[in-house]
Amino acid sequence: MRLFLLKTLFFCCFVGTLNAQIETPAASPTAATTQNVGLSKVTIEYSRPSLKGRKMIGSALVPFDKVWRTGANKIPNLITTKDMTIEGQKLPAGKYGIATIPGKTEWTVIITKNADQWGVYGYKDSEDLLRFKVKAEKTKQKEEHFTMEFTDYTSTSAKVAIRWENVQIKFNLAHDPKSEIIADIKAKMAAKEITADTYNDAANYYFDNNLDLNQAFEWSNKLVEKDPQYWTYYVRAKIAAKLGKCDVAKADALKGIEMAKKENDPAYVANHEKILAQCK
Repeated sequence: MRLFLLKTLFFCCFVGTLNAQIETPAASPTAATTQNVGLSKVTIEYSRPSLKGRKMIGSALVPFDKVWRTGANKIPNLITTKDMTIEGQKLPAGKYGIATIPGKTEWTVIITKNADQWGVYGYKDSEDLLRFKVKAEKTKQKEEHFTMEFTDYTSTSAKVAIRWENVQIKFNLAHDPKSEIIADIKAKMAAKEITADTYNDAANYYFDNNLDLNQAFEWSNKLVEKDPQYWTYYVRAKIAAKLGKCDVAKADALKGIEMAKKENDPAYVANHEKILAQCK
């Protein structure tokens, strides 16, 4: 009986302790940001400490020339779905940790294979995948909350910006999907049935990337044969104009303008009029 009472008392105390816990907002809440770069999906997961009136960069809390966890709690994670380059160096697809060494005029960025470390208490440079240095810039406005975000997007690249207090660094990420896309085009063109969408995508990709324009023109002919719409006439017209085939370009533009006006699509009317202006 006495043992039963002791167990009951222990259980009640345990439950009471659980009930006493109060959930409050985290001092350094977690955040995540995602950006498609080329054909790769890139995600950054990190924690966001706040200044709260404190001096941070270059202080005893975040000293110069020492490895820093880069934020709070667990080090930031960089996750990519495709092989990429980071500041020109190869970055295989995967999950990595980000640490930094702040300096007065430049920072060292460390990409470590150990993505799951809490802080940098157990950091080992033997686990580095790569390192690079970037310029540290002064910002006009003070950043209260530690921030990581993607900026300066193009179809194949972006920059990762890290900002806090009055300091910002940026580094480049890139994924050039050209070889993958061309291989995909070849595979789809070898199919028994080739869709209008395939001809459209292939012709536009070759046009946009200054590849074989004669091949793009052949595909645009097939596209118009399969689906004679004012937007498909525009695909062939712009390729023909670039090749100097202005007879084809003008004819397609005039057809396209007529059809786009019937469909009340002023954007495509304007597109075709540009072709006519180009082929004066």
